[in-house]
Amino acid sequence: MTRRPTVLLADDHTIVAEGLASLLGPDYELVGRVDNGRDLLRVAEELSPDVIVTDISMPLLNGIEALRQLKKRDAAAKVVFLTVHADVSYVAEAFRAGAMGYVLKQSAAEELRIAIRSVAEGSTYLTPLIPRDRLDDLLRADHGSDNLGDLTPREREVLQLLAEGRAVKEIAAILSISPRTVEFHKYNVMEKLGLHSTAELTQYAIKHGIVSV
Repeated sequence: MTRRPTVLLADDHTIVAEGLASLLGPDYELVGRVDNGRDLLRVAEELSPDVIVTDISMPLLNGIEALRQLKKRDAAAKVVFLTVHADVSYVAEAFRAGAMGYVLKQSAAEELRIAIRSVAEGSTYLTPLIPRDRLDDLLRADHGSDNLGDLTPREREVLQLLAEGRAVKEIAAILSISPRTVEFHKYNVMEKLGLHSTAELTQYAIKHGIVSV
């Protein structure tokens, strides 16, 4: 009997996650479901799924940053993003981070099954709702001028947690660093992004899909 590909779902909306679980049907084995990016990293390491289906906007650590960290850990799972973000800049960032599939939540349910099947077999999948030529242009373009790309992984983590409204001490506990180090990273983030307040920082994070409204 052929082994069914294993799937890990990551979405902070319970109804969406439950719907995805039922959608997988008999073709895939659902091995786990998480609702934030940090649990995604932990469970992915524990279960080593074949495919991860994740949203971009998630608490504690967004899906794209989680994917970057998975790649640094040499995780073998293939990642499909299922998200509301239709802006091609999000798609480009997802594929730069190592995604193999990108599907919009407004798409038909069958499209997600096609995407999972494609990436499980080693192919990439992009929803037809995204213009492929525009994506190719962005992927070919020099994106070094993107200030967000100037941030270190730790600075991006601190940016998200600050934008979620978390206090410095809480962030320090989540990241296992000192409050002083959090303040140091916050200062660097604001300097690099040209921001002057936590409110501006939050707006920046919303605009770039790091946190959802």
